[in-house]
Amino acid sequence: MTFQRHRGLTEQAADAAVDQACRMLRLPTTRAQFPNLAEAAARDQMSYRGFLAELLMAGCDDRARRRSERRIKAAAFPREKFLRGFDFEANPLVDPAVIHTLATCDWVKKGLPLCLIGDSGTGKSHLLIALGTEAAMAGYRVRYTLATKLVNELVEAADEKVLTKTIARYGRVDLLAIDELGYMELDRCGAELLFQVLTEREEKNSVAIASNESFGGWTKTFTDPRLCAAIVDRLTFGGNIIETGSDSYRLASTSAAQAQNTAAG
Repeated sequence: MTFQRHRGLTEQAADAAVDQACRMLRLPTTRAQFPNLAEAAARDQMSYRGFLAELLMAGCDDRARRRSERRIKAAAFPREKFLRGFDFEANPLVDPAVIHTLATCDWVKKGLPLCLIGDSGTGKSHLLIALGTEAAMAGYRVRYTLATKLVNELVEAADEKVLTKTIARYGRVDLLAIDELGYMELDRCGAELLFQVLTEREEKNSVAIASNESFGGWTKTFTDPRLCAAIVDRLTFGGNIIETGSDSYRLASTSAAQAQNTAAG
């Protein structure tokens, strides 16, 4: 196949041709970046190959960014949380080195579990969402859900005869992040359905949970002792357990702010 070369184009005609070509080839980033990069290339006396490389890399970077944004949106996080926003000084029980090692997502790659255990206000949900976000940005498929919401969805799926399909859907994501596990007691049916999801993912794909109860208190959520033991086993074998403690730094921060406002007034 031969390509027709267009010689003698004016600068204006060349810019118009690039714009039209980018529209036809669906290269929005190239179209947007071309004018500035072309000016920079001329100013810096960049070679044709160098200019082309810069233009293509800009397109690749933007495409990767948009893919990350789509994965983060698909994860259905309730709010934005990032590791840079976590106050390690306010909660010295959480080791920054351990968290930043987890942020490399090697545990997600290996399909290992993660448990974040601590009282309300100690940052476990923040870490759950932030580490899930890191996994999404690293290219993994992530899904966030509340424990009660997941169980309710499974119960409805069982009633509508689509349980197998629903469990398979939760089994396909690379990381399933379950928040607020242990806040409410689950009946035997709900607990068994949750156990099926965990079994579907066992040693294949990661599960990360955040709970306000230590493992010894999980019998209040999973009233069958044997089922409770099996669920704890699924969520701890080979994985990481991060204890965020019992002192609410969120409450402490609010109290300190109120005291400061009172003193200022």
